[in-house]
Amino acid sequence: MVRIRTISTRSKNTSVQIIETISHGKIRIIKHIGTGHNPEEIENLKELAKIYINQIHPSILFPDKENTDFTRVENLELISYGHDYAYKFLAIFYNLIGFNNLNNKLLQDLSIIRIIEPASKIQSIELLKKYFGIKYSEGTLNRGLLEITKIKNQIENCAIEYAKRNLNFNFSLIFYDVTTLYYESFKEDDFRKAGFSKDNKSNQPQIVIGLIVNKDGFPISIQTYKGNTFEGKTFIPSILKLCNLYNIQRFTVVADAGMLSEEHMKELEKNKLFYIVGARVANLPKKEQEKISKSLNKTEKTYYKTKTKNGILICDYSQKRANKDKSDREKQIKKAKKILGKSQTINRLPKYIKQTEGKFSINEDLITQSEIKDGIKGYYTNLKGIKEQKIIEKYHELWHVEKSFRISKSDLSARPIYLRKKEKILAHIMIIFTALSISKAIEIKTKMSIKKVRDYIWEIININLKDKITGIEYTKSLQNQQSNNFMNFIED
Repeated sequence: MVRIRTISTRSKNTSVQIIETISHGKIRIIKHIGTGHNPEEIENLKELAKIYINQIHPSILFPDKENTDFTRVENLELISYGHDYAYKFLAIFYNLIGFNNLNNKLLQDLSIIRIIEPASKIQSIELLKKYFGIKYSEGTLNRGLLEITKIKNQIENCAIEYAKRNLNFNFSLIFYDVTTLYYESFKEDDFRKAGFSKDNKSNQPQIVIGLIVNKDGFPISIQTYKGNTFEGKTFIPSILKLCNLYNIQRFTVVADAGMLSEEHMKELEKNKLFYIVGARVANLPKKEQEKISKSLNKTEKTYYKTKTKNGILICDYSQKRANKDKSDREKQIKKAKKILGKSQTINRLPKYIKQTEGKFSINEDLITQSEIKDGIKGYYTNLKGIKEQKIIEKYHELWHVEKSFRISKSDLSARPIYLRKKEKILAHIMIIFTALSISKAIEIKTKMSIKKVRDYIWEIININLKDKITGIEYTKSLQNQQSNNFMNFIED
């Protein structure tokens, strides 16, 4: 026979138990419900015992299969809630890449919070405390940033080794591009300089960033230069530094036309390195442009190929590109005509307007010359014995590095920069690099954007509850259907 009994404890409280009478008057304790400190708590415990005996499941929350703990909803109080799942999820990828081997907790925490909610460094440590109960003092932050600067090579090495293990990376093909990060300031120094800005912030100091990624857009290496450094000047130092550091004897680098110069090509040839670089067809002699246009004859999947001082020049034609070139030109011509219609005094000469003997008019010769280049794209390479189509396909994969820059600037809010000291700026760049590595690893694994993944994992909330009667604490994860589907997808 199963029944409820109460017994006094040594502390003069009352213990409520469920017992079973066995043969010869012996009893067996089935379940200890809890200890009551006053008549009300004792009655509540008895009610719980009745529920347990009758197995009324709708009134049971968070059953524990091993201990068969249960509680009534009205006896629960909220202790705390948080986003532990989001932190743990991102930390898993941080560890998978191998960053945990650096034993730098600040790097981990600042990289994770950068993905979740980008902010200044001071705001970041406030968010870490708010969301995860992780505490850093401002002094610890400042000292830690200096330590992060010292382990730049180790951070990059972790990323490279991960790419080798999981992404079939072997340095045979890398992609390089440059961007700028500006400051919310107008004060320059030896490092922060005004220069050509890709963020349209030409009056504000900036730094120049050179990023190397693999074919998946996963970051391999990052270099930082003074803000007034011409982007082409970053090309050779970034490439050669990587070669020297990892003793690379042979690889191919893909880069945009801005990286091209005769000097660069000679330097790469000297070091027996291969390249595929965009060529500016507009910079070729007029006769050469006409020759290329006639050879291609507005036909797709045909190629023009010739040797030049910059290597082998390959050109192809795209109808889609031709349509865009024509559309862009027509917009500029329309703008030029509008300016001419308003005034005969023009301070700054727009494209397609010429000045002859003090008079302004539409430059018909330039329009004709522009039409010749419609749909034509050029590429320089020193690779031999590889089909033109393959060269072009490799160049078009350059969008991966452009996407990585977009993630850094948009999702990770790499700019504007608020730090002043060079060492802390370099630490900021390495935090961005680490966060980008985590983000790309997640995107490659899930085939979802980091923004969408971030939204999913942030919706998963862990709540911590406590039974006011028994003192037992419970933790439960709550998520919406989309987040639940995401979790199932990851587990599969």
